[in-house]
Order: sequence, then structure tokens, then C-alpha cells
Amino acid sequence: MLNRALHAVLVFAAAFTGFLSPDLAAQQYPSRIIRVVNPNQPGGNSDILFRLLSPKMGEILGQQLVIDYRPGAGGNIGAEIVAKSAPDGYMTLIAAASFLINPSLIKNLPFDAVRDFTPLGLIVDIPAALVTHPSLPVRNVKQLIALAKARPGELNLSSSGVGALGHLSGALFNSITGTNIVHVPYKGAGPAIVDLVAGHVQLSFVSIPAVVGHVQSGRLRMLAQCGATRFSSFPNLPTMEESGVPGFVVSSGFSFLGPAGMPQPIVDKLNGALAQTLRDPAIRKSLIDRGADPVGNTPAEHAAFIKSEIEKWRLVARNAGLKPE
Repeated sequence: MLNRALHAVLVFAAAFTGFLSPDLAAQQYPSRIIRVVNPNQPGGNSDILFRLLSPKMGEILGQQLVIDYRPGAGGNIGAEIVAKSAPDGYMTLIAAASFLINPSLIKNLPFDAVRDFTPLGLIVDIPAALVTHPSLPVRNVKQLIALAKARPGELNLSSSGVGALGHLSGALFNSITGTNIVHVPYKGAGPAIVDLVAGHVQLSFVSIPAVVGHVQSGRLRMLAQCGATRFSSFPNLPTMEESGVPGFVVSSGFSFLGPAGMPQPIVDKLNGALAQTLRDPAIRKSLIDRGADPVGNTPAEHAAFIKSEIEKWRLVARNAGLKPE
């Protein structure tokens, strides 16, 4: 009883003086709310993911997770805030594919995407899909390749902008297949999809959740999904590799990250809470129904994923003639 009372006094005294040893802080973690920086505007995939996961993660950790919107500069403003924050586990980041692509396109990033962050686990993998307007006389990827080779420079591909995932996916497709499909950039995914539905462009690489409604209504045709394996919500839809495009794997992995230097016990707690949440049957179903494949891997596996994706997109950008600016 005396030892317990003495421990409580010491913890109070440390907090009062503004000092808590790293070991003791890790033991007490979390003792207040955890901020999750969303570097994008409200209403996107990041928002949907956070709202599905945060109640369960908060229950496991015993503290509330609160979203902190910091949009701008392609996600770099929010990422920089987290990179420069204290590595105490109270400032984290949810990052989309742009986090992995930007190192190939931006010369002077205010952070290093590998060195300045602690991987806490890949949340979900949202595979892209190759979709076409129904007026295009193709029913599979092989037919599309044949048509594109017969009509070089005549087919147009929309994307949400130069350097976006859809743009680089098109560049990768041209590179592997030897086709010449013309990229048409738009100011955002919404306008790019609107013009695709209207038939002003013929095809696009977009995330499945963004177009599943149009596909189900017949306004768009989905030829293949771009993940490494078939997606459970569309088991009959082949992958790009199965469709004859070797090495074509494109998805939007959403990462859970903290600043570099986080104590291992805190990393383990956050990663464990994420993994446990993603194993919840109701949450898994909600994610899969929205076109997102739950992952929840280890920090080491997540770190390897980040490095490999950065290198992949650096090579794609180089082959597409895109230089960091």
C-alpha cells in the first residue's frame, strides 16, 4: 500500500515539474487525447477511415483519438507538423498515397518520408481500378491494349492532376504495354470522373470507392482492379497482372504514422490498437463494403512497404519524364 502511494506521489511530482522520464511516460501512455492529423480536406477517404476506426481504437487505448485537419500543399503541411512534433505518441498522422508519391515530384520537401517518421501500421489498401466509358469497344485489358496500339495518341485518360496517382498509373501502363494513351489532368478527382462518365475522356485509373456506383449503374465499365490480389468485394474482377500487364500493382495505402524516435512501447501500443481494431468483424465488413481492404501489418512490414512504394513511384515518375520541382 505504501509503495503504491509513493509511486503515485512520484508520478504527480514529475508531472507537476513538467518532467517525466521516457520510460515512465511510456508506461503511463496514453494519459491524454491523441491527435490524428489529417492532411486533407474533410469528407475524403481519410475522414471515412478515421470515423470508422477511432471509437474502437480509443476504447482499446483508453483515450480519445481526435482528428486535426491540416490540409494543403498536397498533404505536406500536415505531414511536416507531425514530423516536427515531439515523439511522445500524442501527435500522429493518417497519410494517403500522395505521401509516397511526393518525394518523386517535390525537390525540397520539409521532411524525409522515411527518416522523419515512425511507421505504426498500414491501415487499409484501396486498390485502384481501370475503368472505361461504355462507348469504348473493349471488354478487357487485352482488348484495350490492342485498341490503344491501333489508335496511338487517340485515347485520353483523365486524372485528378499532374503527378497524381491516376497520372502515374497511366504512365506506368503506357511504359509496360508500349501504348500511347494521352493524359488529361483535371483539378481534382471529381471533375475527372464527371468527364469520364460524360464520355469526354475514355478511361481512367481511380480508386474503387470513387466509381463503384457508376459501375453498378452501367455508366462506367471496370476492366480490372490494380491490387496484387483479387479484391473480396469483386471476386470475379481480374487483377491487371492476371490481365496480361506484369508488374502493374497500384493501390492507395493509407498509413498510420508518428514522428521519428517514438519509444518502442508506445509504438507497440498504437500498432496493437490498430491491428486489433482492424480484426473487428463489423469494422472489417464496413471497410470492405466501401472498397477498402483492411491490413494492420507490423511496424517493420509497414516500413518496408513505405520504402518500396517510394522507390516504385520514383522510377515511374522518371520514366514519365516528371522531374522534382
